Amino acid sequence: MPLLLKPVEASRGTRWIGDAFRLFARKPLAFTALFAVFLFSAMVVSLVPLLGSVVQMMALPLLSLGFMVAGQSALLDGPVHPRQFIEPLRGDPARRRALLTMCVVYGVLAMSILMLADAVSGSAWGRLQVLMAKGEVAQPEVDALLSEPGVGTAMILAVSLGMLLSVPFWHAPALVHWGGQGVQQALFSSTLAVWRSKGAFIAYAAGWVGVVMLFGLLAAVLFAVLGMPQMAGVLGVPAGLVFSAVFYLSVLFTFNDSFGGGAPQPTGAEVEQI
Repeated sequence: MPLLLKPVEASRGTRWIGDAFRLFARKPLAFTALFAVFLFSAMVVSLVPLLGSVVQMMALPLLSLGFMVAGQSALLDGPVHPRQFIEPLRGDPARRRALLTMCVVYGVLAMSILMLADAVSGSAWGRLQVLMAKGEVAQPEVDALLSEPGVGTAMILAVSLGMLLSVPFWHAPALVHWGGQGVQQALFSSTLAVWRSKGAFIAYAAGWVGVVMLFGLLAAVLFAVLGMPQMAGVLGVPAGLVFSAVFYLSVLFTFNDSFGGGAPQPTGAEVEQI
């Protein structure tokens, strides 16, 4: 379908989060199950030596696009199911090749960032990631790794480069799937859209930080009043599933506002044809 790059007001950033929570509320079990299916698949893939971690990273663009497909279906009162993760790959060969190429490029770049962070920290960053992936870990072990030289620098480096990497890939899978763009054009269009809407994305990022901090504060206070402070950490697991699902749903609204994906098409001077 034709895609139009539209200006996005900064105030839309926080509304993307609210829209995503409202969409999630339509089918909370289905969307939570959708993310749980991805997590289980990622855990199975991680058992494959060496290639497991790379394949996990390569799958992230399809995770994002799958949630967008599911979210768009829910907006139209349609079903939500795990097959929507691979639905984009069942289209025409050109789009399938572009999506698979994009997944490979993203996976290689993401792994390169992690390897660079690990090298900067003298392998402490990698050990920290392995430790955190185990779930419940002893805080002294985490503190010991965090205190090692270079870990702070590695963390800043990984976060900064990861954010930069997300810019060209933010809209790119959807631009291939719904817009029929090639890999290079989709990456360029995504970068341009994010830059032009940077005010909205700053508000969006700040909004998510606020949501997570508010939830943590309310959970800590509630269980402290109930005399069960340890339960606040247990609540973090289901909350993480919900917040992750809502986050990936919110990507759909960032795309619809930026390119008119599912929203009414504006006319005249309000848009700029890509």
